[in-house]
Amino acid sequence: MPLDLSPLATAPRLLIKAELEPLQGKRFQPTGFPNLGHAVFAAPDGRGRMILVESAQSMANRLETLCWNETADDWQPPLSGLPLVKVVNADGEPLTNSVLEAHRLNSPYILEGKDKTVFDLLKAELAAMEEGRVDLRKLARVVLKLDTNALLHGLFLAKKDLAGGRLRLPRALSSFIEAEDVREAVSGGVKNDSVSPSGDAAKGFGNVPFAREEWVAKHIFAYFNLDLQQIRAFGLGVTVETLLVVLALYKIRRFLEGSLRLRTACDLGLAGDPRVTAPKDFALPPLAELEAALPGLIRAVAAEGLFNDPPALTVTWRK
Repeated sequence: MPLDLSPLATAPRLLIKAELEPLQGKRFQPTGFPNLGHAVFAAPDGRGRMILVESAQSMANRLETLCWNETADDWQPPLSGLPLVKVVNADGEPLTNSVLEAHRLNSPYILEGKDKTVFDLLKAELAAMEEGRVDLRKLARVVLKLDTNALLHGLFLAKKDLAGGRLRLPRALSSFIEAEDVREAVSGGVKNDSVSPSGDAAKGFGNVPFAREEWVAKHIFAYFNLDLQQIRAFGLGVTVETLLVVLALYKIRRFLEGSLRLRTACDLGLAGDPRVTAPKDFALPPLAELEAALPGLIRAVAAEGLFNDPPALTVTWRK
């Protein structure tokens, strides 16, 4: 069945909410932050506490990772043909790529090595922005050509010699997971050393008791926000806009229907069908329909000459 995206034609945002639950038991392990620990906050209605289960920055990277087949070192099949930058070491072996790098094209393995292929290309393509206002449409066109997924993920080219470090694209697709009405579930254990129970713990010997803190919640929700207005503002044409929307929906579906084992003690599953909260007359398409639509859309954008040719640009990492 052809995808019907017409309800999104004039909507400013696509908002999706999905309830999750622990696959086994009731406890879960939320994300933690250095010098902060778990992000616990008071519910805005004054009833109980909430906790951040997964941050926006972590979710952005998770949504990218599921697009990549680590074993094949290539896109998942429906995404074949999308542009990206691959990085190999001096022996030509795969090292990383712009999809997996946290800072995308701004990765030091892409811009800071002796191979200046991408840096020189960006410098040339974006030379007109060295002074004056940043042309976001032009920047979006260049990013579409080199690393299409970054238009959804967001990008900050934080280098002074690229328009003074002012080249930024906000996330078009953002997501986070938070839990409501939470309580601590405290437990603990002992690391046993049957050889030297009283040994020096600082050196890894001895019995070492430890405390462990997990959480339970009345509800856990994953939220997704696709900024349709921003995608249209790129000015890249209807075909590109459709590709970006379908690509975003594919990421959301794959995340929700794939493994939601976010960390060792945080293995979640869907507690019901994902719900589109805006616009109300749109339903999240099945994964199979999105997978069927993507190859044709990728070929159509390539035919418009908007992708790098070949779409995978390879650079060699040398310090």
